[in-house]
Amino acid sequence: MEAATGPLRNIRVLEFSQIIAGPVAGIYLSDLGADVIKVEPLEGEARRNSAAVVPNEGKYFQSLNRGKRSLAVDLKKPAAVDVIRRLIPHIDVVLINYRNGVAERLGIDYESLKEYREDLIYASITGFGGKGPYKSRGGSDIVAQAFTGVMAAEGKFDEDGAPVPLQVTPVIDRTSGLAAAMAISAALYERERTGIGQELTLSLLQSGLELLASRAMREPVHDASIRDPQLREIQEHREAGASYKDLMQLRPKQTMRLTSHRLFYSGYHTKHGSLILGAVTQQNRDTIRKILQFDDDTDSPDFDAGAPGSEEKVQNWKKDLQEIFMDKTAADWEEIFVDAGVPASVVNFPEEMSENTQVLAMEVMSDLVHEVTGPQQVVGPIVRMSETPTSARLPAPRLGAHSRDILSEFGFTTDEIENLRGSEVIL
Repeated sequence: MEAATGPLRNIRVLEFSQIIAGPVAGIYLSDLGADVIKVEPLEGEARRNSAAVVPNEGKYFQSLNRGKRSLAVDLKKPAAVDVIRRLIPHIDVVLINYRNGVAERLGIDYESLKEYREDLIYASITGFGGKGPYKSRGGSDIVAQAFTGVMAAEGKFDEDGAPVPLQVTPVIDRTSGLAAAMAISAALYERERTGIGQELTLSLLQSGLELLASRAMREPVHDASIRDPQLREIQEHREAGASYKDLMQLRPKQTMRLTSHRLFYSGYHTKHGSLILGAVTQQNRDTIRKILQFDDDTDSPDFDAGAPGSEEKVQNWKKDLQEIFMDKTAADWEEIFVDAGVPASVVNFPEEMSENTQVLAMEVMSDLVHEVTGPQQVVGPIVRMSETPTSARLPAPRLGAHSRDILSEFGFTTDEIENLRGSEVIL
């Protein structure tokens, strides 16, 4: 195993995790140098077999759990909890994303474990936080999207008019994992200064709201002119029995102030491939207009997006732009706009990116060897550090692959380990 060089080297993390948010946080901590021990049930985390080609070694699971060691224990047995408590004096951080109440029932909650290490840092990620009427609810990314308004803000619906979530990636789960890794690093810094550990609480609810902070925010002037009329109209239609699709079709009327974005922060077909324009400033938009010799007045202070006929104008401009973009390939347009300083890109597929020229130049991908599935390339650390290099050091572990080694490192005798194995407390 490659020696850790990151700033969290010599930090030990005990990760009680499943699905996405907790595992993602563990990846970041591992990349920063921490020794992350993933605690799994004897049958393994269920996600191991999600879309797996090789049993127990699914690609999705591997991507979420690289850089860790696996300790397989049956936490339903008192002897397993005793094992955990013997480990805690040697552990710096406990990371857990079980539903509220589960840790207490198992005896691995913060109050129970800090008796064994007073300066323990304990980070818990739940669906709905640690207090309030919903604290015991189970949470998942799609539920958090619905609850926090992320799904409605996206405004997509299927052929039956039913709501459609953001499906490209579990964005709230991953945001929560990133926030947890950030908070743990800050807590470790505080402990270094003061010697004090602490409990960190994160939730999918809070992460979802943070993603839409400008919409959840209350501000009297904006609210009086935009938010309040929008909510009144939506509520009126709700009470009248409007469908989700009908409600979604009300929202664009309230966001027409960003009309220029619909033209220049948008996607187009081309002669070959698809193109995305990402013009967020008027300077960028004016550059596009000059290149295309295109005339619209969506950035004019006199343009009223809500005035009669304005929507039709915008739709017609969009059609005119689409015709222009059919004259060249997406790659040609990308080169033209990038050379002019305008953010633009062809639309790539994620499966292509490991061989992308820029990705290769940045050395984003890391080479690892999994003992079951063989050589692999993984997306490496999200951040690089010049003096304490981060790295992807380990592939995802086989179930229970490190149970014996971990317990031995933490002072268990060979006889104790074999007795625990024989009693099916560990794997």
